[in-house]
Amino acid sequence: MTAAPTEISAYGDHVLAVEPTGAEPIPEQARHGKPIGLLWTWTSPNMEFATVFVGVLAVGVFGLSFWDAVLAVVLGTTLGALAHSFLGLSGPRFGVPQMVAGRSAFGFVGNMLPSVLNAVTAGIGWFAVNSVSAAYALNTLLGWPLLLCLFIVVILQVTLAYLGHNFIQSAERYAFPALTVVFLVAAGVILSKSHIGAANGAHAFSGAFLLTVGATFGYAAGWTPYGSDYTRYLPRTAPKWAVALWPGVGVLVSCVLLEIVGAASATVLIPAKIEATLSPTASFTYALPSWLADLTLLAIAVGGIAANALNIYSGSLSFLATGIKLPAFLRRSWVSVLFGVLGTALAWSGLSDSATKYNNFLLVITYWIGPWLAVTFTDRYLRRKESDSSIAALLQSTAHRNWAAPIAMALGTVLGVWLFSNQTEYVGLVAKHVPGIGDIAFETGFVIAALLYLALRLIPGLGSATAPSTTSAEPEPAAA
Repeated sequence: MTAAPTEISAYGDHVLAVEPTGAEPIPEQARHGKPIGLLWTWTSPNMEFATVFVGVLAVGVFGLSFWDAVLAVVLGTTLGALAHSFLGLSGPRFGVPQMVAGRSAFGFVGNMLPSVLNAVTAGIGWFAVNSVSAAYALNTLLGWPLLLCLFIVVILQVTLAYLGHNFIQSAERYAFPALTVVFLVAAGVILSKSHIGAANGAHAFSGAFLLTVGATFGYAAGWTPYGSDYTRYLPRTAPKWAVALWPGVGVLVSCVLLEIVGAASATVLIPAKIEATLSPTASFTYALPSWLADLTLLAIAVGGIAANALNIYSGSLSFLATGIKLPAFLRRSWVSVLFGVLGTALAWSGLSDSATKYNNFLLVITYWIGPWLAVTFTDRYLRRKESDSSIAALLQSTAHRNWAAPIAMALGTVLGVWLFSNQTEYVGLVAKHVPGIGDIAFETGFVIAALLYLALRLIPGLGSATAPSTTSAEPEPAAA
């Protein structure tokens, strides 16, 4: 079932109300908000320890020098932020979530591939990662059992996602100034007490620079499949430059700042006997005075909750974008709860050996997002002269097919991983013999997928087409 336009319009900008929409388009009369709101929507979720830990990995695990880590952080994050800026533009144009907007390229059935992958990545994978970091922060701050802290965090973030779009954006707005101030003050203290000269790169892993670029790109680009989820309520008249600018700035500035601070924190001197007893969050706050350490731990917990509200919400939208028919009682809000339960189970299993699991997770994200972005960008360019109305019709047509897109994405992903993956779970054929290249599976997957899409779409039966059986859209499954 879908929400009626009058029901969506009644939702308006109400904050304390359950969002009635699922993956269906937002009608014009229900649009509201300004693009500047996207700044805190995309800054607050990155003000958390998962962001910091990317920088810790660069110096503390990969062994990069501090300044090489800074360069890799800026390069990888900039690429991810630019992609994120571009994708959000489809929100005001079509009023649909990002994965529904992808139907123009992948077709109704083929779009299930990226939709399912993002539902799992966002609603379960990222949920688990951020739940672990927030739970560690509460555990260090309050001294409560780690598992109890995990359950507290889960309940809060699932509640945010259950209420939906307006409540999430309002929560991110109020979290924005507090998180920014706390992390800026903590950053200043940590940078002043770090010994960045000690990180000289003398013991860097082979290919450490490209590994860091891949990890930082994966972190920033991990938001790209959510792009229009938070712009689809904006009026069509919203300035395109603002719709693109503020999400990109939010992701770029927050990620670069905290990842650089994370890299610096890896050079803070901690006695070996003490370091062995500290959790990752406690190690990060070790150099801070107690009052600031407590505030930072609280900010880490709040930031993790802010991030996971988006992850569960967008994961549920991606699942609905598959077109799978659900019973009426399984509305968008309850799908969010389901993802919360599954993510909690994964988070529970990730409370140990978190550094290795996190690094592998960041790289795995890039393996499919790189090829997905390649197909999405290429298709957008090829359709640049098509009218919004014709594209909007494709997004709602269950008969639209474009098999070239999912095939190109799948092959780009598989070939990129098979040849160039370089992580603890699997090392590709080329990376095994030339470890100095690091992990460039996402770069090669991007290029392979783009070239394959351009070629495959020219083959009869694989390019964009509408099946003769129907030309109209079936109702979207499971509204709010």
